[in-house]
Amino acid sequence: MLKDLFNKKRKYASIPSEDSKVDIPEGIMKKCDQCYKIFYRKEMQKNLNVCPNCGHHHQLNAWERIDSLFDKDTFVEWDQGMITSNPLDFPEYEGKLEKDRKKTGLNEAVVTGMGNIDGHPTALAVMDARFRMGSMGSVVGEKIARAIENARKENIPFIIFTASGGARMQEGVLSLMQMSKTSVAISRFSNAGGLMISIMTHPTTGGVSASFASLGDYNFAEPGALIGFAGRRIIEQTIREKLPEDFQTAEFLLKHGQLDQVIHRHDLKSVLSTLLKVHQKGGNPE
Repeated sequence: MLKDLFNKKRKYASIPSEDSKVDIPEGIMKKCDQCYKIFYRKEMQKNLNVCPNCGHHHQLNAWERIDSLFDKDTFVEWDQGMITSNPLDFPEYEGKLEKDRKKTGLNEAVVTGMGNIDGHPTALAVMDARFRMGSMGSVVGEKIARAIENARKENIPFIIFTASGGARMQEGVLSLMQMSKTSVAISRFSNAGGLMISIMTHPTTGGVSASFASLGDYNFAEPGALIGFAGRRIIEQTIREKLPEDFQTAEFLLKHGQLDQVIHRHDLKSVLSTLLKVHQKGGNPE
């Protein structure tokens, strides 16, 4: 009897009345990937896509990142019109590129340019994982190399935010060549006395992690970011050992001396502004 009664209650409770139905517009809410709590999307955006409950850092797109850091109306984009071709005639590649252009409003997986951060002129490259998973093709490498060269010519610091699945397979060796191209540009920039700050966000993997992402004078990361070259499964199969649970996280890399600091997104602009002030000619952190 009691069992039947409880079952009936659950059954009736699961059927909403007509008065209780509320139409929620699609896209107005966002669920946290970590704690699964639901928030208004605008609330998350105001919090820089950091979960108000657990602090999990969700991805920012390129322009959200730029707006969160640069002084209003100071950012000027470089090489906006550069578009990837299909050098290897890879099947369906051009269609996928066009689909990502429409989805993201970007021509490629990186936005470059310069602007002011608290009044400090700064060059920037910020990768956007929405475009081909942030993969590095020939145009991505070229835009980053040009941005570094522009920073050298302008004698201003260079900041890069990485978010990438690695080299873009549809471009084969042309994609892998971008590792050396960007590394040489960074070497020239460093030899000229330039300051480079790298901030690795989730995820930074493959050829990107093995090249320009790790070559900053300061190498930072956001909390919980996945950073590494090969995947966990491949490494475990190769070494025949079980890896630690936090392996390839920003916190793991910091503990093992591969990062200078893990910085919460809310503190990032303040840290960057302080470093830019310290490194400017005659700069003083006070």
